[in-house]
Amino acid sequence: MIAVTGASGQLGRLVIAGLLEKVAPETIVALVRDPAKLADLAAQGVVVRAFDYNHAETLVGALAGVDRLLLISSSEIGQRVAQHQAVIAAAKAAGVGFIAYTSLLHADTNPLNLAIEHRATELALADSGVPHALLRNGWYTENYAQSAPMAVAHGAVLGSAGAGRISGAARADYAAAAVAVLTAQEAKPATYELAGDDAFTLADLAGALSDLSGKAVVYQDLPEADYRVALEGVGLPAPIAAMLAESDTKAANGALFDDRHALSALIGRPTTPWRATLESALKG
Repeated sequence: MIAVTGASGQLGRLVIAGLLEKVAPETIVALVRDPAKLADLAAQGVVVRAFDYNHAETLVGALAGVDRLLLISSSEIGQRVAQHQAVIAAAKAAGVGFIAYTSLLHADTNPLNLAIEHRATELALADSGVPHALLRNGWYTENYAQSAPMAVAHGAVLGSAGAGRISGAARADYAAAAVAVLTAQEAKPATYELAGDDAFTLADLAGALSDLSGKAVVYQDLPEADYRVALEGVGLPAPIAAMLAESDTKAANGALFDDRHALSALIGRPTTPWRATLESALKG
């Protein structure tokens, strides 16, 4: 059986959908805090089990019969290490034979603060002795596309990335990579540096928004502190705003760039063009 943590999240949902195209629903285990959120999957025959990273004592039983596990990184920044360690320990105790983990692009050397917890999780996987694959995901193009309508409305893309190139890919591309690894005939330990085929700068993004909307949109590069304040001003919680601003600043020096095309090679097709993701966001 193949299990997916965080199955009700945006990435988890896409992974489950991809698995349903390749394997029987009864061989898929969707792990989620609130099983009621996945009633639609249960109706299709997917096995839905309660799974809360913060209740380690319940995790081993939830992983009974699982051969391959996708550990989607927790959304609770600052608590991830303990949560991930609990899942890894439970997987080992339950006899899971293979774990795929959604890490961060170039996690071993990436200067982003986000990389710290990913590195710790990668170390925990290595120490566990469980065969595993590291899916080092780059930036989601949706991180920028979700604010595209606002950027068009105000005529500006705000950021702190300077002329840094960002190798973003669509969330669906990263989900397809996870499905490919989970359903491979042989589950092989490996490290995948996953990123979009075509990198863009935030000035490129602003130019594309101008083309797509017919309205003038410019890129306004801000100091990190100012960008953080701007993000808080549109309603983002302070820790998230700080994380995004810091990530943007380090992207200026290449922290989110990769040109090896490992993602498209793994999924057997080009990654989703970033302009297409923007266009979809503008259409709503």
